[in-house]
Amino acid sequence: MIALSLAEIAEIVGGQPHDIPDPSVVVTGPVVIDSRQVAAGSLFVAFAGERVDGHDYAQRAFEAGCAAVLAARPVGVPAIVVDDVQAALGALARDVVRRLGTEVVALTGSSGKTSTKDLIAQVLQRHAPTVFTPGSLNNEIGLPLTALTASAETRHLVLEMGARGVGHIRYLTGLTPPRIGLVLNVGTAHIGEFGGRDQIALAKGELVEGLPEDGCAVLNADDPLVRAMASRTKARVLLFGEARDADVRAENVRLTAAGQPSFSLHTPSGCSDVTLRLYGEHHVSNALAAAAVAHELGMSADEIARALSEAGTLSRWRMEVTERPDGVTVVNDAYNANPESMRAALRALAAMGNGRRTWAVLGPMAELGDDSLAEHDAVGRLAVRLNVSKLVAVGGREASWLQLGAYNEGSWGEESVHVSDAQAAVDLLRSELRPGDVVLVKASRSIGLERVALALLDNAVEGEVAAR
Repeated sequence: MIALSLAEIAEIVGGQPHDIPDPSVVVTGPVVIDSRQVAAGSLFVAFAGERVDGHDYAQRAFEAGCAAVLAARPVGVPAIVVDDVQAALGALARDVVRRLGTEVVALTGSSGKTSTKDLIAQVLQRHAPTVFTPGSLNNEIGLPLTALTASAETRHLVLEMGARGVGHIRYLTGLTPPRIGLVLNVGTAHIGEFGGRDQIALAKGELVEGLPEDGCAVLNADDPLVRAMASRTKARVLLFGEARDADVRAENVRLTAAGQPSFSLHTPSGCSDVTLRLYGEHHVSNALAAAAVAHELGMSADEIARALSEAGTLSRWRMEVTERPDGVTVVNDAYNANPESMRAALRALAAMGNGRRTWAVLGPMAELGDDSLAEHDAVGRLAVRLNVSKLVAVGGREASWLQLGAYNEGSWGEESVHVSDAQAAVDLLRSELRPGDVVLVKASRSIGLERVALALLDNAVEGEVAAR
């Protein structure tokens, strides 16, 4: 964070100093919510969670070198006490971003947010110093923490914004007002919480409503619900997609033999060829979104294409492709799942197969409400249509719907199997995988199916060591 004294911070957040002998002490370290991450000069923010109360760790944080604690009550060490810790953290982030004058880019969507954010960050880093959301810390706590890592040198601040209801994104845009707002898509992720796609569109569109008149709304021309958001903003609209009227578009899209997308990128400033290091055709849309943002910030088509072609995966468990010594390829996409991302991952698996045996190890998709049965059934059926060699459905009722959909679509019999948990899936795969197979692992985050991918990779390393 930029250097601020405890007196300045107290004024910004409307807090009262407690046990602070010298208000002129300057916070020079990071703002953290985990006492284990405290460094000299940090500001430790004490949140009272359901299981852990940060106030109980104030002494430990102070002993580790923090300058003070932002807290809801006195904690016996230097502290700035406020009525609402979350609101105070947001106020601090808002003030710091205002002081810096950094170009804020915000993005949202039902799927692909983190992958697209990672692409935007890697492209913009070629242009100027860039700070971006780590992983998917895109909520009312993660977003201000990210913003507070910006420094005087930061030119671009790229922030992912998530929502679980109407009003959430409006709140986030109030903390760090963006000039560029990107909406990727409106899908069915969290549809059980929102109550329908129209409500999801209403929530996602809050991002463009919060843009200034001299801002830019970057919208997906291929998604009708996103394209319609142009009427909800006073900002200039920049369309991306494969539609012919998109300002930033892809032509001649194709997949390499390894399943990596290649296309001709067209922008208002020129065109250039791109071949991504990422896997799956769905990344074309993500790359176009990143290209549109980069174009708005002054990068040429050639600069954008080079950066996109060299960009990789920054966030874990999102289409992480690892080849074992025995030739088995493990695709760990287990960070999260919804119907749209499941379909994209299955299509990527089919493309990567290219004559090899393919395995789809899939778990439940959460928060689909009344659509859950139909959506799981549809994913199972799609696996058959894409000629995936074997489906392993992992978990309880929802997994049984995956397996049943596959069975009913193609009478797969032995080609689809339902197992109870991750360990059962690992045992099955260890006994049946052959050199050259491709294994996709994907489910909602709460299922923890990444354990399957990690176990398969750990097993391969152990086997290689034993062979030596």
